[in-house]
Amino acid sequence: MKFDTYPISDLLKKNLSKLGLVRPTDIQYKAIPSILKGEDVLAIAQTGTGKTAAFAVPVIDLIHRVKTSKKSFGIHCIVMVPTRELAVQINDVFSALGKKTKVKSFAVYGGVEQDRQIAELADGIDVLIATPGRMFDLISQGSIDVKRVKILVLDEADQMLDRGFFKDIQDIKRRLKQRHQTLFFSATINKEIKKLAFSQVKSSAIRIQISPDDPVSKNVSHHVVFVEMDDKRFFLRRFVRDNPEAKIMVFVRTTVRAERVAKALARSNMDSLTIYGQKDQAERLEVLDAFKSGACNILIATDVSARGIDIPNVDYVVNYDLPEQKEVYVHRVGRTGRGRSRGTAVSFCSTEERPLLEDIETFITKEIERIDIGKEAYELTVDVLDGPESIQEMIRANETWEKKRKKKARRKKR
Repeated sequence: MKFDTYPISDLLKKNLSKLGLVRPTDIQYKAIPSILKGEDVLAIAQTGTGKTAAFAVPVIDLIHRVKTSKKSFGIHCIVMVPTRELAVQINDVFSALGKKTKVKSFAVYGGVEQDRQIAELADGIDVLIATPGRMFDLISQGSIDVKRVKILVLDEADQMLDRGFFKDIQDIKRRLKQRHQTLFFSATINKEIKKLAFSQVKSSAIRIQISPDDPVSKNVSHHVVFVEMDDKRFFLRRFVRDNPEAKIMVFVRTTVRAERVAKALARSNMDSLTIYGQKDQAERLEVLDAFKSGACNILIATDVSARGIDIPNVDYVVNYDLPEQKEVYVHRVGRTGRGRSRGTAVSFCSTEERPLLEDIETFITKEIERIDIGKEAYELTVDVLDGPESIQEMIRANETWEKKRKKKARRKKR
């Protein structure tokens, strides 16, 4: 079945075609008809399978059909998301799919000045994409009016609920005076979160699960390399050198680690970008744009960027640090192998991280392929070319130098 056969507006069909979206993915095929019928939907599908378009297409069509002009008389749909980056990305999708239709979308989020957002809201919008904090700030100031809202979408619903946004969800639903449609979309969801989600939709809600026993896309191949914590930067450097043209996303556990890894690469004349929560929003968006455009092919990120961000043509995801939460692994590796593209995930696992690896393998119900590195290859990789960073490294560098010196001395004696 093609989008051409769907009962949606011709403008929307044309926009889909221009974006190269000819046939719906599984989640789109199952979700779009139910949403068009006005049904509540709780959908769980692997990351990278087109969940955003699965709700954006029917939402745009429903609003476009009821409007008589491009003038907006109130917010018709709210899309709540957990992160600023995801808000920006979803707004981009709505803008592209809704081009020349009567539907206007806009994203509000923290970390930037309110004035422009307030001015844009005053001009009138149909779809509001928002993070909870900024949305409720603007509601309390009277800049957002939700009395006309008929559709509530919760994207990355498990994270919304897991991060303590459940009360915010209840609060916004209490404020919706009209009978409304609720749509939950996520890549992973556990039993506890699922129970909370079910409590917020009608009992007749359509429940969709795409490959629930395999939360990771089949387009991604998985590999693990056993590397000690202090040696990881050498293996990342080697990986980058072995893949000079590749677009690589590297995930680390903390902000400090992100900057240290970037500096380690810089000492080997390898340019990289870093993104994490402590950077202001303008800088974060600038970094994402540079990575997407190919201005720089290496992005080092904390998990703030693991969820929902759609960056085209990422060849490799490198888990420099294994995530402490097994679900996060799914969202990290979902940055590659998106849509119909193929991708590769490589994890560096230290001795102390092996229990995390076991948890991840149990969660994704498969063993990750091991890449064996011989002792000689390991030692050749761990070659301190860029100067010691710590006492331990200085000791190692000195020991290496001493071994080489003694070996040379023995050869001279012969």
